[in-house]
Amino acid sequence: MFFRTEASKLYQMSNPTKIEPQKEISCCFHCGEECKDEILHFDGKEFCCSGCKLVYEVLNENDLCNYYDIAENPGLSQKAISTRDNRFDYLEDKDIVKKMVDFQNGDETHITFSIPLIHCASCIWLLENLHKLNPGIVSGRVDFLKKKVQVKYHQEKISLKELVKLLSGIGYEPAINLADVDKKNVQVTDKKLIYKLAVAGFCFGNMMLFSLPEYFAEAELLGEGFKKTFNYLNVMLALPVFFYAATDYFRSAWLSIRNWAVNMDVPIAIGIVTLFFYSLYDIFLLGNEGYMDTLGGLLFFLLIGKYYQQKTYDSLSFDRDYKSYFPVAVTKLIREEEEVIPLIKLNVGDIIKVRNEELIPADSILLEGEAFIDYSFVTGEEVPVVKKKGELIYAGGRQKRKAILLTVQKSPSQGYLTDLWNNDSFDKEKSTGLESLANRISGKFTFTVLLIALAALVFWVISGNASLGVLAFTSVLIITCPCALAMSTPFTLGNTLRVFGQGKFYLKNSHVIEKLAKIDTVVFDKTGTLTATDQASVKYFGEPLSLESKSLIKAMVNQSTHALSNRINSWLSDVRAVSLIQEVEEITGKGLRTIYKDQEIRLGSAEFVQAKIKDLPKGGNLVFFALEDTVLGYFFIQSGLRKGIEKVVSSIQENKAVHFLSGDQDHERENLKSVFGDQIQMNFNQGPSDKLLYIKNLNKNGAGTLMIGDGLNDAGALRESQVGVAITDKITNFSPASDAIMDASMIGKLPAFMDFTKTSRNIIKTSFGLSFSYNIVGIFFAVQGLVSPVFCAILMPISSISVVLFTTVATNYLAHKRGLKDKIW
Repeated sequence: MFFRTEASKLYQMSNPTKIEPQKEISCCFHCGEECKDEILHFDGKEFCCSGCKLVYEVLNENDLCNYYDIAENPGLSQKAISTRDNRFDYLEDKDIVKKMVDFQNGDETHITFSIPLIHCASCIWLLENLHKLNPGIVSGRVDFLKKKVQVKYHQEKISLKELVKLLSGIGYEPAINLADVDKKNVQVTDKKLIYKLAVAGFCFGNMMLFSLPEYFAEAELLGEGFKKTFNYLNVMLALPVFFYAATDYFRSAWLSIRNWAVNMDVPIAIGIVTLFFYSLYDIFLLGNEGYMDTLGGLLFFLLIGKYYQQKTYDSLSFDRDYKSYFPVAVTKLIREEEEVIPLIKLNVGDIIKVRNEELIPADSILLEGEAFIDYSFVTGEEVPVVKKKGELIYAGGRQKRKAILLTVQKSPSQGYLTDLWNNDSFDKEKSTGLESLANRISGKFTFTVLLIALAALVFWVISGNASLGVLAFTSVLIITCPCALAMSTPFTLGNTLRVFGQGKFYLKNSHVIEKLAKIDTVVFDKTGTLTATDQASVKYFGEPLSLESKSLIKAMVNQSTHALSNRINSWLSDVRAVSLIQEVEEITGKGLRTIYKDQEIRLGSAEFVQAKIKDLPKGGNLVFFALEDTVLGYFFIQSGLRKGIEKVVSSIQENKAVHFLSGDQDHERENLKSVFGDQIQMNFNQGPSDKLLYIKNLNKNGAGTLMIGDGLNDAGALRESQVGVAITDKITNFSPASDAIMDASMIGKLPAFMDFTKTSRNIIKTSFGLSFSYNIVGIFFAVQGLVSPVFCAILMPISSISVVLFTTVATNYLAHKRGLKDKIW
């Protein structure tokens, strides 16, 4: 037994400290958090920090305290907000301002900020009343789902820097990063599609109105003049439908034919052209009513399906790179004076200062200070790395504790981290991975329909009845118009996207559904994906800890930012730290040391406390607790697995290969094997490039890869895999480039989501069968010339509507039955 009971008792009995019962804790009027460290009083209200108090003062002075009436404690804590006066100086740079604004003329500027702190109705109310805080602000408009606000202001009355300081002062500091400055063309909802849908809808509605007498066989009551007038009006309304609303289908069909291929738009284009020109022939030469209303309805419903599929989760970003993570400015030292400059103007050789919790913006050499770098978001390694003077520090790490001085060795665009985005995996667009099921079928469908139509035409012409042959040819093309076939795919995939979105699994587009259905290899990142910080396992072995001992340990870990200290701190969440403690010294890479009641207390590694212990548990980290030269016990800390992750992996493993990748050391290999089994291939010490190369090798060997990760270190692998899924605890937070984003709380449903992609394909195939059944019946009568184009035009929308109803009902019902939806509708 390595600990000494006598020493422990001596420690606990000498100079006993009276532990006072905790008093009732007040809550901050602004943010609602408990006032633990201090209580500030103002205007009869209590605040947890000067930041919250300052926000209240600003709102009170401007008669905006209605902010607190809309929602209870609507603000967020201001304790962690930096108060440096110069941190927004870079916004005085004209080049930065020019790149950030949406619009600017001689008087007014429009700019859109991303504000992650927007969370309730009070936030919306306050941000849309910014003009009451400064007369230079014209208006503010909030997009709650995207957590963005567009501000219009007069640049002569208030500068961009002053505007950002104002937002920060009221607790809504914008999240400004390098991606905001180096803006790319963001894909937004195609407005042309909306215009075409509006045109088709307007024309279709009026065509139906003019055709109403024909529907009820009352056209003769109108007289021949009125009847022809309505037919001519339908022709006029059909012109914008044919020459504008249908242009996307014509263009797609032409490109497909030019490339010696046949996609789904080819038969659609043939059907549209046939309907239009046959209707012109029917109206002007035969004197009949034509089928222009059918043409309008066809385009209207096709465009609805296209819009329905396209309009998916505009508030999410699936193509983020390192610029979405890097700051837009950095503190540069010039003749020992600090100057905040834009990151894009940082050069090799510049000396920069990086403070606590700030990001290392470029590969640099440490000149001064203690570097304690947290690379968890870059490498996956949870334990911070200690760097000494003269050592190279890579970009992407986050400094902990005191400020450090660095000299830049590479520009931000040429560093170790950004080299990952220079890989060819990021230069090329992902292919869809497999040809669309609808496009594969459409080729055969088109040739078959044309063959049947031509055969009917030739047969009747040879039989001496050319007019019947033309009728049969046209009827076949109209009755087999593939609108039902075309609608089944977008409506099924659109419904699937919506079901997944309601389950907090957001797919980039419908191609991802088809690719997910073909996956046979699943690769998990360990840290942050399989594991979760809040699920970490902390166990204590040794001399039982008294309340005073726990309070002492709590006080020590409170003053450390180390990941292991944070976990012990969480383990002692119900314990109040002692106040009679001297300064805690953190010896980087070893542990914590302090003096308490004239005795040295140590908390750290076995080497640090000089522990000589055998038969220690494996598969985790050990933190020892020692009094003077006596080891009293140790904490055994394991990375906590996400709840239910064992079942997820086991379920996937039944019919797919599973791999684990991790940037951590392999000290948890045995523990992971005991949980997940020996069949899983585990790879540790994997850097970003290693993970990318690993996925690339799997792809070369013919695997259909799904990569599931959470950090920047996974970005290359997510991009290289056939499907990349980014796991995040908050959907609006940063997540690397990916094909899909999943809320971490829903990872337990991952197998069900993957299985449902196959179900979606089966629904599409079934709807194709339903559509083909209509076509077979129609063709049987059409080739004989027994049906008129009017009957064909009636059957066509019926088949389309029935297919849409079937796909919608089937998708929602099966999703509900499998637990992916709470309600069917």
